[in-house]
Amino acid sequence: MNHKYSHTLQPEEGASTLDPSIELLSEFSAKDMADQKERYLRLAADFDNFRKRTAQEAERRSTAKKDALIHELLPVIDNLERALAVGPNTSFEQLIEGVGMTLQQLRNLLKQNELEPEDSVGVPFDHSRHESIGSRRDASKPDHSVLETIQRGYRRGKEAFRPAKVIINDLSQ
Repeated sequence: MNHKYSHTLQPEEGASTLDPSIELLSEFSAKDMADQKERYLRLAADFDNFRKRTAQEAERRSTAKKDALIHELLPVIDNLERALAVGPNTSFEQLIEGVGMTLQQLRNLLKQNELEPEDSVGVPFDHSRHESIGSRRDASKPDHSVLETIQRGYRRGKEAFRPAKVIINDLSQ
């Protein structure tokens, strides 16, 4: 076929016929490529080992924290078991006193773990610290203030750990 515009391009004299990217790859010897592959595989294995060690260490720390809390709870359980094992000669007042002391033990344990109870009655309702489980009308109190705490809330620092379950004042009723 003889077309006016068709012709074959020939490389200039002394020019390479390989694509420049292929030329760059051909400069690496097979040994260099093997060395690079070995370095890559070693690095990948090192990273995988690091990831596994980090996960194991996190699990060990978590278990140690749980164990420490359980060790702190065991004396409280012992006291509750003693309260349940009281004989017929124990007065109701002694039982109440023992349960009160056990409750104080638990409160101290929470405080050691930076958990503080929140007083909610009389404060304005705050959805981040309270969970409204009901409402009623009390004209002597501000609208949307907490009238009653059904279940106490706890906080760690300024953050709510567990919101309080509350009854709020609704003057629109």
